[in-house]
Amino acid sequence: MENVFLIVGLGNPGAEYTKTRHNAGFLLVEKLAAGWKSGWSNERKFTARMAKAEHNGRRVLLCEPQTFMNLSGESVGALMDFYQLPLGQVLVAVDDADLPFGEIRLRPGGSSGGHHGLESIEQHLGSREFARLRIGIGRKDSTRQITNYVLGKFEAAEGELLEKVLSRAAGQVDCWLAEGLPKAMSLYNGKIET
Repeated sequence: MENVFLIVGLGNPGAEYTKTRHNAGFLLVEKLAAGWKSGWSNERKFTARMAKAEHNGRRVLLCEPQTFMNLSGESVGALMDFYQLPLGQVLVAVDDADLPFGEIRLRPGGSSGGHHGLESIEQHLGSREFARLRIGIGRKDSTRQITNYVLGKFEAAEGELLEKVLSRAAGQVDCWLAEGLPKAMSLYNGKIET
């Protein structure tokens, strides 16, 4: 559909995962929905929570896959098929442990970087050519085994910077919708000053 844009926030469903680092994508789409005064509904046929909005002259679908992170592509693939969306009208927001906390990076495509949610979407779409907004969560040490860290909740001391990060990322999504990917990348990518 020509004027429909899909913004997917990745995370895990369930109260135990609320406000964890791995749910940074969920936090962003929830911020967008609140700012656009959009209500959420459960869409069983997509295995997703969805919010719909009209914003910047666009029809926007906000999505939180309810499949758990590693199967996110099931929801995204079903939505893409149903709405007949081109890859250029999709943006996926995701946590990134390789980016320092307080930094965001929007890219037009690229590798999954070992992120299982992105891997699942790439597999279902048969492409890596969709925009991804990486929200840096950093890491405690250099080991590859970071499950407990990413599934941990943001600490109270991180709250102020997290709010700035989500506001900046929401501004970047606005810019992407209104002015396109190159402008959104040049204006918003980088470290958020504390």
